[in-house]
Amino acid sequence: MLAAAAMTTLGALPVFLLSAQAVLVREELHFSEPQLGLAVSVFFAAAALASMFAGALVERLGRRRGTIIAGGLAAADTLLVALVADSYGILLALLVLGGLANAMLQMTANIALARSVNPGRQGLAFGVKQSAVPVAILLGGVAVPTVGVVVGWRWTFVAAAVAALVVMVAGLRIPRSAGARAAPGVTRDRPPRGALLVSFLAMTLASAAVNSLGAFLPAWAFRVGIDPGTAGLLLAAASALSVLTRVTTGILADRRRGRNFPVVSTYIALGSVGMVLISFADVRTLVIGALVAFAIGWGWPGLFLFAVVRIGRDSPAAATGAVQAGAFAGGAAGPLLFGLLVAAAGYPVAWRTSAVVLVGAALLLMVARRMFVSDLSRRPPRRPLDTLDPPPGTAVSPEH
Repeated sequence: MLAAAAMTTLGALPVFLLSAQAVLVREELHFSEPQLGLAVSVFFAAAALASMFAGALVERLGRRRGTIIAGGLAAADTLLVALVADSYGILLALLVLGGLANAMLQMTANIALARSVNPGRQGLAFGVKQSAVPVAILLGGVAVPTVGVVVGWRWTFVAAAVAALVVMVAGLRIPRSAGARAAPGVTRDRPPRGALLVSFLAMTLASAAVNSLGAFLPAWAFRVGIDPGTAGLLLAAASALSVLTRVTTGILADRRRGRNFPVVSTYIALGSVGMVLISFADVRTLVIGALVAFAIGWGWPGLFLFAVVRIGRDSPAAATGAVQAGAFAGGAAGPLLFGLLVAAAGYPVAWRTSAVVLVGAALLLMVARRMFVSDLSRRPPRRPLDTLDPPPGTAVSPEH
């Protein structure tokens, strides 16, 4: 569980190291703020595209080789940033490599949890794993005063490279049979593509909205009348609540044994309420809205992945690959489109548009659930699934 969380943190770390040290990096490489935004979008776009193929690739390679390759890619990327990134173009190319490494690390972590953690504890496991993104944001911020300012921003990437090498070495210690491909002649029981596609769209919309929240909340809070220091504390407190929600939600999922998609949809819908509250130019409603949007509206990623793993049949990495691709696609497009909307119509309209997007994501997720249930009725799984309610009239064991 902790290893998967560490891999997830490592995958997201390069882009947050860049964001946190943007002033230092821009001063040396001479690029503008819009170019910084493009660089972040490129990282997530590369991860989104790679995730569509990385899941199936990790299924074939197995957990051992997947971990070794993912750690090697991450080590190469961060070390090259530290050594040869002397222009914006080179930095951009290396962020593409970092996105590929991120996708491999995420998929390998997903399959490790799906196949190594007791099913009764997987909700907690995915909650801990998906708490790694706020932790990566925290590490990126801590790296600035402790390393970046003292000895230079490149050394923070050297430290990340060392951590990636540790992951690579840890992969060598995994038994060769761990997570290996199916035996010859055995066909994997794969999840329905249509339901995964709708899940991808739901995750893309939800991720676009909540990633815009993290990117633009401090600037809007300052406009409303909150000083930068207090805005930073608000962001930190809201992020901490998000971590707490993700872990708690995972624990409850392990006890609930089912109906995870409706819970995720409810969280996303409540997040839209937080977005609307944020849109009002009032300090009190902004604070309440921020806490609701972060703690609840962004407290569901771990539960979403857990639900997809449980209905992913024999292909958990491939199933979560579709959802993870949506998360990365939303992370790439959301802040960019939000910024354009702010420039065209202002912050209140942008926040309320994000609320509408979240409602659309919640509705799509319920459509996806219906498709999964229908597929379960037509194609009974080879192993027990306890994530979905059985279709009416279907005779199943109490576990279902």
